[in-house]
Amino acid sequence: MHAIEVPLFDRMMLTSGRTAEEMDRELRLLLAVKLFELGRVSLGQAAEVAGMSRLAMIDELGRMKVAVINHDLDDHEFDRVD
Repeated sequence: MHAIEVPLFDRMMLTSGRTAEEMDRELRLLLAVKLFELGRVSLGQAAEVAGMSRLAMIDELGRMKVAVINHDLDDHEFDRVD
């Protein structure tokens, strides 16, 4: 696994009152959510980045108001009832 160096990590940790492990988990989750939202990773890959199960990832996506299933209305044909 690669380590990502986050500028001001120690200062963010101190001001938030969180441990390094808590900050690491939160940053991984935020990264995973954003990558999923942008379509760069699958749900399974996002869960792996965040270090959680797919079901837990779905819960987190819902909590952050990120759609798990994205549908583009232009891709669907609708039957018109006249």
